[in-house]
Amino acid sequence: MRRFLSRFRRDDSGATSIEYGIILALMFLVILSALTAFGGSSSGIFNTAMNTLRAAIGG
Repeated sequence: MRRFLSRFRRDDSGATSIEYGIILALMFLVILSALTAFGGSSSGIFNTAMNTLRAAIGG
C-alpha cells in the first residue's frame, strides 16, 4: 500500500490536463465578461455600419 501511495504522489500525468482545463475555464470567463461589458456599445457600432451600408447600396 505504501508503494502505491508513493507512486501515486509522484505521478503527475493528470496534472497537465487539469491545468489546461483551468486555463480554458478562465479564458472562457474573461471572454464572457468582455462580451457582457462591451456588448451594448458594439451592437450600436454594428447597427450604424449596417445602416450606412444599406444607404450606400440604396436599400
